[in-house]
Amino acid sequence: MTNAPGPEAAQAPAKQHIVLLFVGLMLSMLLSALNQTVLSTALPTIVGELHGVSDMLWVITAFILTSTISMPIYGKLGDLMGRKSLLIAAIILFMIGSVIGALANDMGVLITARVIQGLGGGGLMILSQAVIADVVPPRERGKYMGMMGGVFAIASVAGPLLGGWFTEGPGWRWVFWINIPLGLLALAGAAFFLKLPKHAGRPKLDLGGMLLMAIATTGLVLFATWGGSKYEWSDPIILGLIAVTVISAVAFVLVERRTAEPIIPLHLFKDLNFNLSTFAGLLIGVAMFGAIGYLPTYLQMAFSVNATESGLLMIPMMGALLVASVVSGQMVSKTGRYKWMPIAGSVLVAVALVLLSTLKPGSPLWEICAYLAVMGLGLGLSMQILVLIVQNSFPLREVGTATASNNFFRQIGATLGSAVVGSLFASRLAQLLTERLPAAATGGGTPGGSNSLTPALVSHLPTEIKELIISSYNDALTPIFIWMVPLAVIAAVVLFFIKEKPLATAVEHDVLSESIAEGNILITADDDEVATASR
Repeated sequence: MTNAPGPEAAQAPAKQHIVLLFVGLMLSMLLSALNQTVLSTALPTIVGELHGVSDMLWVITAFILTSTISMPIYGKLGDLMGRKSLLIAAIILFMIGSVIGALANDMGVLITARVIQGLGGGGLMILSQAVIADVVPPRERGKYMGMMGGVFAIASVAGPLLGGWFTEGPGWRWVFWINIPLGLLALAGAAFFLKLPKHAGRPKLDLGGMLLMAIATTGLVLFATWGGSKYEWSDPIILGLIAVTVISAVAFVLVERRTAEPIIPLHLFKDLNFNLSTFAGLLIGVAMFGAIGYLPTYLQMAFSVNATESGLLMIPMMGALLVASVVSGQMVSKTGRYKWMPIAGSVLVAVALVLLSTLKPGSPLWEICAYLAVMGLGLGLSMQILVLIVQNSFPLREVGTATASNNFFRQIGATLGSAVVGSLFASRLAQLLTERLPAAATGGGTPGGSNSLTPALVSHLPTEIKELIISSYNDALTPIFIWMVPLAVIAAVVLFFIKEKPLATAVEHDVLSESIAEGNILITADDDEVATASR
């Protein structure tokens, strides 16, 4: 007679499978997160070589815009038809965009590649977070979300370093080629380790809502980017974009009220925690991407460091983000308390923005590192905890939609932050260079004009011209930091009204039943108790 395996025997393969599952999800998130950071140190050289300094902000904005639009679509489709096939499709789409970017020979092709990458990147981010909610109860999810937040920190350290190394070594095109081996690994993880419940039937697609959401989001970003810089606010183009944004947003709400499966269900906004977390996340997104999106470029130009060194200077921020994210996640799982974390994080972000606004070209590098570390602590205490608060407010059958909707508005903030700060930075920089360079340029000149400035070119210019360019970069960016402080302060005030709901300690019964039928693994409230279910 054969004895039945004991609990310890069942736990071993279960834990091994959970590890492999989580590794696969983290690879997918790493692919998307790395893509948002690896370009930062390479960007000055890329736009200089492709003669597109004036279009620099679109290299970042194009990715964020398309990933923002695609997030709710992936979230809703994942709830309706399952997440595995969607995740595989998103990885493949992202890799196609990477190949096009690696082969780009002008700014138009590069921006197109970033659009395609964004369409895949939105799925990588949302689906990875939603899959964790499929198999881990909220109380234990804190530490997993914390580790996922750590992925952003790792990517934010490795990205600028890789970007700088590629730029100075084999060439900037490798910032795109590197996505291919990583993509293949993520693809293998998704194909072999994700075993999730399958959804029967043909999903009803909210095509009208998808189209109107895309139009409204694009209109919002375009008028926020062009208004006051490329066009006057009273220009017919800007007024037309504002009208298109408002009309399509109103039409979107009307469509969502009537459709059977709305892409962003309006009942989500009846939940106070969803509204507060989403609004705070939007404000922090503006501050985060507005502040750090252009810091590596600023450091290379204003402090005369190379691409690799500018990446190294970002390590204190990302190290602090990693520690804060992982520790806060562990604390949530142990104590069940979480409200104070994003409040403290928002305050720290505000403090960091004030400190960054005081930077000068002569500031010591340790000072820059300290200020960035404060920013990292704030972001680490905020980002993933806000996602957890949203997920804890809705049943599991809606967790993908709720997570995607929350991330959609956060990405709106990121898009606006990147677009508005990039637009202000670029227009102020162009104005300052025009005002300061002409007289001095007669002595040395700037080959290709200010639109083709690269860090390498600036370093070889005569001292007088070099100092004018450095001061222009500093004066164009640092005042913008102080303008964003009120956003972080408002986020902190808003989060005081969050209701600290108890975190569930088990996955819902209906999903448990589905998972048992599919042979999936679920984690219980106790770290050491892992339940396996097989037919």
